[in-house]
Amino acid sequence: MSEKKPTEPSPQGIARSDRKRLAAEEGARALADAERQAIEVRKNMARLREVREAKEAADAVLKAALPAPMRKKRSTKPRI
Repeated sequence: MSEKKPTEPSPQGIARSDRKRLAAEEGARALADAERQAIEVRKNMARLREVREAKEAADAVLKAALPAPMRKKRSTKPRI
């Protein structure tokens, strides 16, 4: 039986493992960044929705407080 001795990793193997580790770290950072941006977008959408709803409510109150506009009477002059 031939036993294999544990050998030292080759420079290519070390470089490959470093690339894999860096790629995994960058991927984790990218996912965290994307999730953070998604949370910020949802917060901003909620803020804008509240502002829009408050404006619509204020506009409705203002419209209810104003008298209805008078209708124009039709002219009896014949058009030429």
